[in-house]
Amino acid sequence: MRKVKIHKIYEHFKGDSYIVEGFCIDCETLKRCVLYRQLYGDGELYVRTEEDFLSEIDHKKYPNIKRKYRFTEKRIKSRRIEK
Repeated sequence: MRKVKIHKIYEHFKGDSYIVEGFCIDCETLKRCVLYRQLYGDGELYVRTEEDFLSEIDHKKYPNIKRKYRFTEKRIKSRRIEK
C-alpha cells in the first residue's frame, strides 16, 4: 500500500519536483489532503486530496505516459564525498 511521506520529494509524471510539507483536512468534504511545495519558481504551495495525490495516471487522457502513478517518490543520493 502506497503512503505519502512528509518531507519527501515527489516527482509529478509531467516532470516537476515537489516536497510534501504535511497534511490538512478539507473543511467542506473533511477529506485528508496533501500540502506540497513546488521545488522551482517561487516555491508555491499546493493542496490536493491524498487519494488524488496517490492516484494512477489516466492513460486514456495521457496515452504516451509510461509511469503508473501521478506522483512517485524521488530518491536523492548524497553528493557528499566520503573521507
